[in-house]
Amino acid sequence: MTTRLKDVIESLIFVSLEPLNLEKIKSICTEFSNREIEDAIQELVESYASNERGIKIIQAAGGYLFSTKSEYDQWIRRLLSLDQKSKLSHAALETLAAVAYHQPITLAEISALRGVDATYSLKTLLQKKLVKITGRKKGPGRPLIYRTTDRFLTYFGLNNIKDLPSEEEILKILDEENIVD
Repeated sequence: MTTRLKDVIESLIFVSLEPLNLEKIKSICTEFSNREIEDAIQELVESYASNERGIKIIQAAGGYLFSTKSEYDQWIRRLLSLDQKSKLSHAALETLAAVAYHQPITLAEISALRGVDATYSLKTLLQKKLVKITGRKKGPGRPLIYRTTDRFLTYFGLNNIKDLPSEEEILKILDEENIVD
């Protein structure tokens, strides 16, 4: 493995404004084999995961990006003059969960799942670009259809929507918490 390839990939991830996917890296680094590129990425991820650095390379939204390690959040917030990460309300989180687990989904379906009108929460999620409109449902009124975005994946540190915990996993976690409490 040449150090040069790792340096090239590191630079590409650094300058990319969004998660850089493997196919894009391969299309740029054409003088290297797919195996060399995949090995270089794996070595970079492992190297940045060591305790010797304040940043790491994570896989999110189908690509790679730099992220700060959570143990340094307080100093990063000071630098950015942020008191805390913009938190989502309980209602917004419920709405986001409904979209994430049942997408594609309409506003009426979200509201039915939650048992309350989800219009305001959905508007907030659209403004934060965690949810997007992807079309209209065929049928009466042709309601808008909503899905989560790549920003949603990045926000929650997921590589793919399939990485969300299953209902069984959630129940197991909740059961374990009840045992501890």
